[in-house]
Amino acid sequence: MTLLLRAAALRAIEADALAAGAPLMQRAGLAAAAEARALLAGAAGHPPRVLVLAGPGNNGGDAYEVATHLLRAGCAVHLVAPADPARLPADAAAARQAWHAAGGRAGDFPQALADVDLIVDGLFGIGLTRAIGPPYDAWIAAVNAARRPVLALDVPSGLDADTGYVHGCAVAATRTVTFIADKPGLHTHHGPDLAGTVTVAPLALRPQPAPGADCGHLLDRRAFAALLAPRARNTHKGTYGTVAVVGGAAGMAGAALLAGRAALLLGAGRVLAGLLAPGLAVDPAYPELMLREAGAVLDACPDAAVVGPGLGASDAAAGALARAIALPCALVLDADALNLIAADAGLAAAVSRRAGATLMTPHPLEAARLLGRDLAAVQRDRIAAALALARLYRAAVVVKGAGSVIASAEGAWWINPTGNPGMASAGMGDVLAGIAGALAARAAPLAALQCAVYLHGAAADALVADGIGPAGLTAGETIGRARALLNRWSAG
Repeated sequence: MTLLLRAAALRAIEADALAAGAPLMQRAGLAAAAEARALLAGAAGHPPRVLVLAGPGNNGGDAYEVATHLLRAGCAVHLVAPADPARLPADAAAARQAWHAAGGRAGDFPQALADVDLIVDGLFGIGLTRAIGPPYDAWIAAVNAARRPVLALDVPSGLDADTGYVHGCAVAATRTVTFIADKPGLHTHHGPDLAGTVTVAPLALRPQPAPGADCGHLLDRRAFAALLAPRARNTHKGTYGTVAVVGGAAGMAGAALLAGRAALLLGAGRVLAGLLAPGLAVDPAYPELMLREAGAVLDACPDAAVVGPGLGASDAAAGALARAIALPCALVLDADALNLIAADAGLAAAVSRRAGATLMTPHPLEAARLLGRDLAAVQRDRIAAALALARLYRAAVVVKGAGSVIASAEGAWWINPTGNPGMASAGMGDVLAGIAGALAARAAPLAALQCAVYLHGAAADALVADGIGPAGLTAGETIGRARALLNRWSAG
């Protein structure tokens, strides 16, 4: 899987490489210039006009290197570099000297950008930790308003490379060429909206840091390959497990039905939906889904239980949740179950002591409640939040959102690359919980959660590719497409 490194790990790798004499800035400039030329391939009838923004640090040095290569390739390069040359780092100062030796000069930020064929963003790199101020904020606003092709060097300026958080404002790039290794912030939170197409220039290095808080991966199917083996002929419904879904309080039966249908269609051998609100005897769309009273489904010795979709906050809901926590089976906790746990220290302690596997699927606000933090703190670093939850509750956890973050209790983490804005609609979390329940009934909990998150997003992507969404995409529509994808992947 694609390696994702946070700044601390990258700085250690850079320091070792520089100590060994590796010309990292020159390599970065050469790699980025090749990306720039690819973006300029459509410019015709005149020398390509390129605006290069060179900031006050080593990212600015990379920009000088790119500008020099493009100038030598015949481009009309206008470079803006407001930083005091005397304060540039040594490598960046050398790159500036090479730019001047090639005949380049620095100028003011242009009044208009309509005639620019490409903008190269080399203002700020992975070291940025504070909001961007004048004059850079005004330049970024002008770049974004111009809607011209933009190549960001390492990360779009203003985007936190570790977290995807935006420091005040950020460049919206067409393409990002990132150096040494990929960065988590390019793939989560605001990163997917700002980074554009991401390419990695390894600069002739092969980083292999130990897994931990500063080293994760971009999720792909290799993480859960064991789940994709074809089914054997000599099996029966017991082979694929019984899933109990508990939820569906008054006015919210649909949430439990969505979760139950997802578990049924994603391969569980038997699914029992325990509804807190009485009255519904059968699911007419899927009569195979067995509707029971909540306590009855928990008495059925399920292989996995999904608790939370439409559960509500009543005493009956809390009681059903407590019973489910005490079961030895795999337990998927979602929605109202998470809110009840966040509000009750006894339930929280019981979850952390469970003998069975626990999977948790909070969105950022639910994660904040579970951690006793405010929402802004979680949004500033979703990776840290997911790791903290996984450690606190001894669970496999996904903090949902653009670039959902999955974490294990052992401290490993992944970012999911699938999914799209069509998933911002009611019921999507219920479907994810049901898919996770079906998979957890027959597989290791972490692999089940990884597969569920990746598969659910891939199903939404496939629907959008067919013109179904993103506007108006419904949760129920993703279930059938997820089933189709899982079977296709399992067939090889």
